[in-house]
Amino acid sequence: MREAPRRLASLWRRSLQFRTVAITLGLSGLAILMIGFTISFTVASNLFQTQLDQVLASSSTATTSAQAILDSSDAADRAAVQAVTNSAIATVTGVSGSADLALFREPGSETITLAPADRLSRNLGGRITPELRERVQENPGKQFWQSIEMVNDDGETVPGIVVGSDLVVPAAGRYELYIGYDLADAAQTLALMQLTGVIGAIVLIAMLGVITLVVVRWVIEPIRTAAATSRRLAAGDLGVRMPSKGEDELATLAASFNGMADSLQARIRELAELSVMQQRFVSDVSHELRTPLTTIRLAGDVLYGQREDFQPPTSRTVELLRTQTDRFETLLADLLEISRYDAGSVELETEPTNLVHLAGDAVESMHELAREHGSELRLDAPGGHLDADVDPRRIRRIVRNLLGNAIEHGEGRPIVVSVDSNATAIALSVRDYGLGMSDEDAARVFDRFWRADPSRTRTIGGTGLGLAIALEDAVAHRGALEVWSREGRGTVFRLTIPRIDDLAAVVSPLPLEPPDPDATGPIAPAPLLGEAPAVVEVHDA
Repeated sequence: MREAPRRLASLWRRSLQFRTVAITLGLSGLAILMIGFTISFTVASNLFQTQLDQVLASSSTATTSAQAILDSSDAADRAAVQAVTNSAIATVTGVSGSADLALFREPGSETITLAPADRLSRNLGGRITPELRERVQENPGKQFWQSIEMVNDDGETVPGIVVGSDLVVPAAGRYELYIGYDLADAAQTLALMQLTGVIGAIVLIAMLGVITLVVVRWVIEPIRTAAATSRRLAAGDLGVRMPSKGEDELATLAASFNGMADSLQARIRELAELSVMQQRFVSDVSHELRTPLTTIRLAGDVLYGQREDFQPPTSRTVELLRTQTDRFETLLADLLEISRYDAGSVELETEPTNLVHLAGDAVESMHELAREHGSELRLDAPGGHLDADVDPRRIRRIVRNLLGNAIEHGEGRPIVVSVDSNATAIALSVRDYGLGMSDEDAARVFDRFWRADPSRTRTIGGTGLGLAIALEDAVAHRGALEVWSREGRGTVFRLTIPRIDDLAAVVSPLPLEPPDPDATGPIAPAPLLGEAPAVVEVHDA
């Protein structure tokens, strides 16, 4: 029961059919309720007015007949007066059809021994109000009425009317006459009519519900089909189409949808073919360039080996030729790697790998380059000593790309590499304290051939594809490569590799934003790697 409101709210949000039927039944029920109340009130008012007119007419006739009997009498003693009074009361009972009577001698009348005693039936006891008696007393010869509750023979309370008038008894004076009328038959008729109306309203609402459900299903079914078709299109099933029948609006919708799907399929096919051509072109060009590049490499190596015999300008030219040939070769390798990712032909060669040792090897290999740029490298590994199934070549390439980027933009400040793990993932981050980037630059840092400052030349021979390839390597491992940066405070790149299948439950063991975002260097002095074979600060998890 506690879940029922939440489930109804969920059904209301998700089901157009449920909302349509519910709104239709709600509004129809409200309309029927208002109409029913109006009809019931009108019928009850008309029925009461009819009964009231009959009661007043009957009471008037009975009172007139009784007064005629009293007027024709010449009774002079108590017994005769009592007899004629009883005769008049019997006439009232017979003409009015009601045995509920009350006869009161008017208050303040002179005491007369011949005057008959007051009479009061059980049903009228306590029900004649002082206001009604006062009106009768003050207006001789007129009728006044009042609604009351009466008790029938079965002891049930039923509605009624009491009509008050006056009689003049010879030799006794003026009396108040009250006649009670039972409206049980009218109330029963009204109750039966109301019950019939309620049953009819329920049947009508049920019929409206069924009709609305049928109509809504007939209208919404094509919409459901369109929704299912669009989901399949979004999932990549470009051949799916909506069934089209008839010539109505739904058929027009289906035809328009199918036309859109045809156009979309053709456009996607064109784009796919163009993408394949572009990928093939890049791959073919890269392969074709290897042959002349090999020749240039051989000739350059020969010249480089004899550079000491050349004049200084020529020797410098040979050195530049060798440097640019190396960069050209690296660029071709990166282009081939990118083309493999674009073609979807990359396959991981995974094996159990310790990321701490892998990161340590990468740091050690980059030590000399870091020292040339005045940066210190530090490896901090409080955890992460468990092996992970990864492609070590690609993870090593990610680390080297991140380190190269940190060295180039680190402005000679320390660089911290952190490795940690938890039950769901293993993470590796590279933090530098260099130039940093704005939010707009950080959003484009993984774009191919993109540089935050186009006027700034690369100092370590990067190709502009390193971070793009690193991101592709991370995605290939079902992981994520994220960046945090602040201008003037440095940059953090974080690689997270999941250890479980449920990617939604993965929590990175390393924070993306560092705990010291405003710091300009590590909190503790960092050793310069390379002064000892492997100076690494490692803590047990």
